[in-house]
Amino acid sequence: MRRIISSIIIWLLAFNAASAQFTKVELQAAGLTCSMCSKAVDKQLRTLDFVDSVGIDLSHATFMLFFKKDKPIAFDQIKKKVEDAGFSVAKLKATYRFDNFKVESNSSFTYSTSTFYFLNATSTTLNGATTFKIVDKGFVSDKEYQKYAPQIGTKATVGNSLIHTYHVII
Repeated sequence: MRRIISSIIIWLLAFNAASAQFTKVELQAAGLTCSMCSKAVDKQLRTLDFVDSVGIDLSHATFMLFFKKDKPIAFDQIKKKVEDAGFSVAKLKATYRFDNFKVESNSSFTYSTSTFYFLNATSTTLNGATTFKIVDKGFVSDKEYQKYAPQIGTKATVGNSLIHTYHVII
């Protein structure tokens, strides 16, 4: 019984620590032609319960998302909100705070219900805030996706819950 309780406590602590690890996302939207278009995307992004604030760079059609503490980030929801506004994601870069994480070829890390696989990674150790780009379909242009498509897998399901799988480059 103690072993089960200890496992549950460790899992909860790991989940809480992981939920605060993403610090920001830089998102570039494709198809924006005016400030009203940017406003539509901004309005959609602000409805996400884990988003604390959104900054906009109109000249580059870029949005900087900052997150609330202790709220897990859902990248598929971010993409969906951009699409709901009538646009697509051209680029999504996320900043994650690592603590002595060793990256090897085909390394991965888990955050909440998501697994992030490093593509073409060289052996290194990540410490502190590190920015990486998600290169899955819908998170980069179609042309860039084709470059990584042969290395990218699909989402896997476990029981009734969906495990989101993302492929990233540093």
